[in-house]
Order: sequence, then structure tokens, then C-alpha cells
Amino acid sequence: MAEPSPVVDHYDVLQVSVTAEPETIHRVYRMLAQRYHPDNSETGDAGRFRQVAEAYRVLSDPEERAKYDATHEGQRRERWKLADLSSSADDDFLLEQRVRMTVLEVLYTKRRVEPHEPGLFHIDLEKLTGRPREHLEFTIWYLIQKKFVARTDNSLLMITADGVDFVEKENQAVSPTRRLAAASV
Repeated sequence: MAEPSPVVDHYDVLQVSVTAEPETIHRVYRMLAQRYHPDNSETGDAGRFRQVAEAYRVLSDPEERAKYDATHEGQRRERWKLADLSSSADDDFLLEQRVRMTVLEVLYTKRRVEPHEPGLFHIDLEKLTGRPREHLEFTIWYLIQKKFVARTDNSLLMITADGVDFVEKENQAVSPTRRLAAASV
């Protein structure tokens, strides 16, 4: 039996709140459609364009949106379940620190490898870290407050110079012995 395909969160695709007004949804759709349209030689992405168009189709139609919202709320509650997390508060703190470091390392690598496109959307970080958006909210808030991460005008997240310094300092603090032990695992 095949596994069900992952459900797309239309609000995440359009990067809008579940309470977004129709005008906001329309404005954001136009911006994203223009960015991802396959004819756009710089930022065109046919797959993402189809996702944006489908999300807009559903969220711009009041009847479709109402049906979608009914199932979306249930899915959102499911994502909040922390079944895989330990009940120990110490484990929760350690997990959060690891997630922060993972986000910083992903953004560090993105900036280093693609300096002309150094940012990632929240949904990309969700996929790369394996953490749902709701679980990353605190992490992103913290990293922005510490000025390790900044949000661009078009909602991309990117590492700052302070974030780069922090990642490099943390990397130097890991002893060569620990690096070798981790590499052999």
C-alpha cells in the first residue's frame, strides 16, 4: 500500500496567515506568480508556480477556502503533536539548541554557496530541517532577536554577519576528536 502524498499547506505556499484577507491573498499571489512564472528567466520555477496557482485557486474562492479551512485546522493540530519529543525539559532545551544550530548552518551554507541568492523561505527551512512551521516559529523568532538571522523584504530568511561569526565560533569550539567521532557514526 502506497503512503499518502504529503498535504500541501496553501497558506504556507502563499506565505500568508490563515486570517489573511482576500485582498492580501490576491496581492501576494500576484507577487509570487510573477516571481515563479516559468517565463521569468531569473527566478522562474514551474513547480512552485503550479503550487502558488493552486493555493490561490483554493484560497481565493470563499466556498473552497471554507472547505479547505475545515481540514487545515485538523492538520495543524496534528502537526503540533510532539510525540517524538522526550518528556524531559532538559531534552527539549537540547533539541531546541540543535534546531537553532541546524537552521544557522543551513542558512550559512546557502549564503556561502549561493551568495547572490542567500535566503530561504520558511517553507524551505521546514523541509530542510524536518521540523513543521509551528515548531520553527520560536527558533526563527529567537534567531532574529539575537540578530543572527534577518528577514528580507520578500520574506526570505538569511544569516547575518553576526550569525556567520556565531556558527564559525561554535564550529571552532567542537574539538577535532568530537568531529572525528561524529563523522564515524
